[in-house]
Amino acid sequence: MATCAACGKGSLLIAQSLGSCGDCLRAGNRKAIETAEAKRRRARKEFDLPLEAPRDPDGVACALCVRACRIGEGKRGFCGIRANQNGSLRGGDPSGARVQYYHDPLPTNCVADWVCPEGSAQTRAAFRHAPGPAFRRTNLAVFYEACSFDCLFCQNWHYRPASKPGGRVSAADLAEAVDRHTACICYFGGDPAPQAEHALEASRIARRRFPSQTLRICWETNGSENPRVLDEIVGLSLETGGCIKFDLKAHNKHLHTALCGIDNRRTLASFRRATARIGERPDPPLVLASTLLVPGYVDAGEVAEIARFIADVDPSVPYSLLAFHPDFLMADLPRTSSRHARDAEQAARDAGLARVRVGNAHLLGDWY
Repeated sequence: MATCAACGKGSLLIAQSLGSCGDCLRAGNRKAIETAEAKRRRARKEFDLPLEAPRDPDGVACALCVRACRIGEGKRGFCGIRANQNGSLRGGDPSGARVQYYHDPLPTNCVADWVCPEGSAQTRAAFRHAPGPAFRRTNLAVFYEACSFDCLFCQNWHYRPASKPGGRVSAADLAEAVDRHTACICYFGGDPAPQAEHALEASRIARRRFPSQTLRICWETNGSENPRVLDEIVGLSLETGGCIKFDLKAHNKHLHTALCGIDNRRTLASFRRATARIGERPDPPLVLASTLLVPGYVDAGEVAEIARFIADVDPSVPYSLLAFHPDFLMADLPRTSSRHARDAEQAARDAGLARVRVGNAHLLGDWY
């Protein structure tokens, strides 16, 4: 059992590495926020990542994400990938990105599989790779090894040692991985935002290679993209039958800042911006949302606030609730329980959402 550094309360649902309880973080308790930030900075230092977004007045501006870094000569941006090399930004551009990719047979365990043209009979056949089941078709899963956020509960933190400037795979090389069996490309990570230029160019090249083939372009993102970049992402997904899945990590701004290292203003604005275009192609869904159910922090009450936000924007948006497994700086927490998941699911429905599900029930701490 851990004790909250701010209020002194003891609980099994306080991450020892975080040091503060969810209630104190939501209330904006200064000691709780400062404790979380100290843990975060220590971890970034261990991975040789910049401790904060650079603001060099003589640096080169990077406008890809909410961090809006100004990167000095020979220095790196907050993501650890973008670097100023002789006055030009390198890393995550079309010439090279830090990325892993593989072919995932369809139907897959994608967060959007329940509303995807390949996984659901309820969506338009126009965007399917071929009539009937998606057997022998694949998703090109593209994992970008950098992130614009800094989540203490990161479920994919293992990429961090790879977050160095420069690149390894060009956009052209990535596009070469697309073949006649590829039905979709999904960009995730980390997050695609710091290397969005690379992803967009790889998509263009792949589509030129297979002009008559259905090739849906999908994204999983924290919504931190620059609005101009987001518009390109949305436009590409609209045209190809793909989707953008927004990871809405918390609604309370203090909790979001403590857990993710930045507030959620850009994320919420991006979600509204993308959702405003749903009417251009209602089916299959253009925008989805998901939330990781972090025990002690992202509970049914927090989910209710997120769901009310989604319902206010567009109640038709599909919403997936995801089970947390202990990892990174919150590895001492338990897995999400089935009761936690059921309560959160009901809270989301009560808030006005009709399309809600627990997306990975097999990871729950007990049977769903």
